[in-house]
Amino acid sequence: MASLRCRRDPCGVICLILTYFSVFYADYVVIQYVVIPAYSDSVWCALHGAVFNLILLLLLACHSKAVFSDPGMVPLPETAIDFSDLRSQSSRMNERGCEGWTVCSRCETYRPPRAHHCRVCQRCIRRMDHHCPWINNCVGELNQKYFIQFLFYTGMASLYSLVLVVSAWVWRIRSEREGESEKETDESPSKHLIVAHYIILLVESVLFGVFVMVIFYDQLVSIITDETPIEQMKNRLMLKDRSSASSPASLSQATNHTPHTRKPKLALLREVFGRGSVLFWLFPLHTSPPTVGGITYSALPDYDV
Repeated sequence: MASLRCRRDPCGVICLILTYFSVFYADYVVIQYVVIPAYSDSVWCALHGAVFNLILLLLLACHSKAVFSDPGMVPLPETAIDFSDLRSQSSRMNERGCEGWTVCSRCETYRPPRAHHCRVCQRCIRRMDHHCPWINNCVGELNQKYFIQFLFYTGMASLYSLVLVVSAWVWRIRSEREGESEKETDESPSKHLIVAHYIILLVESVLFGVFVMVIFYDQLVSIITDETPIEQMKNRLMLKDRSSASSPASLSQATNHTPHTRKPKLALLREVFGRGSVLFWLFPLHTSPPTVGGITYSALPDYDV
C-alpha cells in the first residue's frame, strides 16, 4: 500500500531522480576530490567523511519516509453516500458539533475540517500543505514532520559541502603557490576536471541550500501560525470579497475572525514533530498521530442519519 501512495506523476518521478542524483554526486565529489586530497594526512579525513555521510544518510531516510508515508488521506466510504439531502444533513452535522465538515464532489465523500483535495493524488488530504514534486507526494498532517526533516538535512548537507569545497580550494591554491603540490600523473585527475567538479558542487549547494531554507522557514511559520498555505490563500480571498462588498464594521469583524482556536507555539510544534523529547525531532521516527482521532476516524461525520 505504501508504494501506491507514491504517485506516478512524470514531474514527480523526474524530481525524485534528480534528488538522488544530486545527493550521490555531492557525496562522490566531497569524498573523491575534497576530503581525500585535502585531509589525507590527517584524522579530519575520516571525520569529515563520516559526518558528511551521516547527514546524507539521515537526509535519504527522511526523504524516503516523506515519499512513502501516508500524508493523511481521507478514507473513502465502503459504500456510496447519498448526497441528495445535503441541507438537512448539514444542519444535523451542526447540531452534533461537526462544524467544518464538507463534501468533496471529486472523492464523493465527507471530509473533516482543514482537509483539501489534491488534484495530483486525486484524494482529499488532512491539513494539506501542498503537493511537492520533490517527494512525489502530498505534504499533509501525517508526513509534514519527515518533509521538514528532509529540508533541514538538505540545508545542512549543502552548507557542509560548501564549506568543505571552499576550504579544499583554498588549500589547493596555497599548496600550488608554495610548490608543495604533487606532480600530475596519468592516473590522477586533471586540474580542470577538479575545478569543474568544485564549481558544479558549489552551484548545486548554493541553489539547493537557499531553496530548502526558504521552504523550511515557510513550513515553520505555517506550523506556528496554525494556518496552511491553502488556508492563508482562502482567507485572503475571503477578506478581498468582504472588503469589496461589505461595510467597514463587518470588514473589521472579518479581520479579527479566526477559523480555529489558537494554541501555544510549542504545542503546535509538538503536534507535528511528536510529544517526546525535542532531540527526537531530528530523527525520522514514527510518532503518535497529531490529533486525537488520528487516521482511524470514520469516513462519515458523527451525526444521525
